[in-house]
Amino acid sequence: QVQLVESGGGLVQAGGSLRLSCAASGNIFSINAMDWYRQAPGKERELVGRYTSGSPTNYADSVKGRFIISRVNLKTVVLQMNSLKPEDTAVYYCNIGVRGSSYWGQGTQVTVSS
Repeated sequence: QVQLVESGGGLVQAGGSLRLSCAASGNIFSINAMDWYRQAPGKERELVGRYTSGSPTNYADSVKGRFIISRVNLKTVVLQMNSLKPEDTAVYYCNIGVRGSSYWGQGTQVTVSS
């Protein structure tokens, strides 16, 4: 079993920054790949970015140039969000696959006011 715990969400004004963290624990040695998703009210969950160790990180067009995903230690990946816009308001989730199973963080709310 693997557990993912997210932190760092909150309320920020447009143009501001937030940093989300996703920390893994349990039966995992290191995070080699992680996806970040978000889900806004009334909308489907969408992929924000995909981190893969040793490969370039892929980002959705809507966040490219503003968001950065990086691994800060073996079991923690962060999503740095800059130049935030009201349309970035959503619940953000981290997700990893380990030995054929998919694990999700609990979700953290990000609200960007105009």
